[in-house]
Amino acid sequence: MLLELVLTVAAASLIYLLVFRREKQTLPMGDGWWGPGQRPDSEEDESVCPFRVETSEEELKDLHHRLDATRLTPPLEDARFHYGVNSHYLRKVLDYWRNQFDWKKQVDILNSFPHFKTRIEGIEVHFVHVKPGRLPGERDAIPLLMVHGWPGSFYEFYKILPLLTEPEAHGLSQEHVFQVVCPSIPGYGFSEAPHKKGFDTVSAGRIFYKLMRRLGFQKFYVQGGDWGSMICINIAQMAPSHVRGLHVNFVPLAQGWLVQLLSLMFGRHLPALFGFEEEDLKRLFPFMEKGFYHILKESGYLHIQATKPDTIGFGLNDSPAGLAAYIMEKFSTWINPEFRDLEDGGLERKLSLDELLTNVMIYWVSGTIASSMRFYKENLGNGIGNNLHEKIPVQVPTGIAAFPHELLHIPRLWARQKFPNIVRYSFLPRGGHFAAFEEPALLSLGAGSHPTQLLLTLHAKLVGWS
Repeated sequence: MLLELVLTVAAASLIYLLVFRREKQTLPMGDGWWGPGQRPDSEEDESVCPFRVETSEEELKDLHHRLDATRLTPPLEDARFHYGVNSHYLRKVLDYWRNQFDWKKQVDILNSFPHFKTRIEGIEVHFVHVKPGRLPGERDAIPLLMVHGWPGSFYEFYKILPLLTEPEAHGLSQEHVFQVVCPSIPGYGFSEAPHKKGFDTVSAGRIFYKLMRRLGFQKFYVQGGDWGSMICINIAQMAPSHVRGLHVNFVPLAQGWLVQLLSLMFGRHLPALFGFEEEDLKRLFPFMEKGFYHILKESGYLHIQATKPDTIGFGLNDSPAGLAAYIMEKFSTWINPEFRDLEDGGLERKLSLDELLTNVMIYWVSGTIASSMRFYKENLGNGIGNNLHEKIPVQVPTGIAAFPHELLHIPRLWARQKFPNIVRYSFLPRGGHFAAFEEPALLSLGAGSHPTQLLLTLHAKLVGWS
């Protein structure tokens, strides 16, 4: 008994020192040039120009020709999605894509929100900027930057944008209304790909910070998942006086291994010591199954893209069937890992084929699958834990949405090593990696009854923050 008490006190003291005794530090902003050739001596054109997504008959004709020439490999008996996308289901997807999917209609949907482009650090940056209608009184809409990840796109946010910008039209309170900027990460969608090596999340964060300042925002909120989470974190580290609050639905695991190890060793038996709630225990243990083996099953793509992205990128950029299979497989198991036990991968349980194929088409028509995958090499090519931003805590008020089927559950204790100023940590009842796409109402409403609860908790608790 005495030994257990001594170990508990020692562990608690160590956790306090590791988690809470962190000096405040900002990430250097730096600068960059990602355009072709040398940076010119002249000032960069900072104009913001309207942009529209367009298509052509030639583009569709080429796509249909390639789909008609697809060669599929027969699946193993009873393979379901255990070997990746099942070709029986893929055949159905390709048939729908070839004969029923209306890309022109989806282009009209994409253009239903205003698109723009502007040049920053030598490359064209695409973004959607959605403002609410007229607001009562003298109130202004709250500026919010929302950033996607891989293999997603700005289109992930199309279902949540109306809830944030026009809540009253959806039966929600108009007490707090956002105006939202959704950019495409350079090398994704309609943002120009960097022409030089080294473009990482810090570079993207700096460009998006410059974008928000160019649009006239002195202070704003940031929200992201997947790579978007890391980009938003970097913005908060670089410009904490301009970021009023950070919200993420994906927490990167890159530091604090000792605290994590101690909590994995003793947390199941001493949950109170580590601040574990019942939901933490349910999502985290047994860790070898729900953590280690699960990540091992889902991370093969990561090793390829962090080492030789162009090799596989050439094939995916040439084959629409291969591109669809590669992207949609991630939407299956990252929405819910149990979907791999289904013949159709559960793909249409949360999203429609039109939604899934629209996201694929954004990669196809822009030819950005290879450049999007290079982002892994630029960020992970030097290993994990070797970058300055991984060692700097985020001091701005932070909200975390913990969805049950995220790739790895990050308990509050682990998150506090990176985010000492967590103002809200919410367990969500359903949803996975693509939160805004899968569960837009949950991400905007949160666990409470107030519209945009998760994001607005940050807004409501910022008295004295500057």
